[in-house]
Amino acid sequence: MKILVACEMSGRVRDAFIAKGHDAISCDILPSERPGPHYQGNVMDIINDGWDLMVGHPPCTYMSYAGIRWFNVARYGDKALERLKLKNEAIEFFLKLWNAPINKICLENPRGFITKVIKPTQMINPYYFGDSFSKPTLLWLKNLPRLVHSKEDDLFYKKTYVDKGEFVERMQENGKVKKDAKWYYEASRLPPKERAILRSRTFPGIANAMADQWG
Repeated sequence: MKILVACEMSGRVRDAFIAKGHDAISCDILPSERPGPHYQGNVMDIINDGWDLMVGHPPCTYMSYAGIRWFNVARYGDKALERLKLKNEAIEFFLKLWNAPINKICLENPRGFITKVIKPTQMINPYYFGDSFSKPTLLWLKNLPRLVHSKEDDLFYKKTYVDKGEFVERMQENGKVKKDAKWYYEASRLPPKERAILRSRTFPGIANAMADQWG
């Protein structure tokens, strides 16, 4: 198949499909972190190039519930208004990818405002597919089956689940205690650019599951 991996700089999903013999290319405004077929630029430049499958990772910064407090116009004024504008632009971009002229599409994002616009198909975690990390991730699937994962061995599937990984508790501004995956919490202490890159990488187990089951 001819596969486009949109908004990916890590190359993990791209390389998982290439390993299965597919013609896959990643695309991002940033260069690829590892050697491989990569278009650096706007994905809309190549969206109509006859792809059989697209796996897309639309930017979630302004759609995620994690930054919901910054939308408070009464408190943050123009900063909040600008963020609301960027949120609407992010939703519009997501929908452009979803409505692209490609037969099979998977888009992934964390829980966020896009769920109020279009309902997700499936929720997954890295530990469902062999990586000991927790990161609830939503998938929107078009003409693709849900990714199969298994808590235990049975007649049809081998166990794919592993330990969820470590968690830490932190106090929120509202005084409530929130439990975060340790890796996610440690990423929050990095500079914004490094933090965004780390959190955007697809975990290897999920990338391999996509290639195994959809390839």
